[in-house]
Amino acid sequence: MVNKWELAGKINSSDYRKRVLLSLKEGNKTPTQLSKSLDIKMSHISRALKELENMNLIKCLTPELRKSKMYEITKLGRNCIPLLDEYK
Repeated sequence: MVNKWELAGKINSSDYRKRVLLSLKEGNKTPTQLSKSLDIKMSHISRALKELENMNLIKCLTPELRKSKMYEITKLGRNCIPLLDEYK
């Protein structure tokens, strides 16, 4: 099992992952909303979402939808956020 410090390191190693996770901390969003609010190309958003979901830091609330999926941060994701500033 991966510990929170290892997850924080993986999050910090990608600006896209970090920005997406921090944005989801503010509330549930779709990939399009994330792309527009963060000014990041959709391909980068999709990859970051997949990576964060594989790390169990976020989850898809509407996996049955093909478009406009809604994502939320998990408890583990919230617990990792304070470590991001410490991990430098």
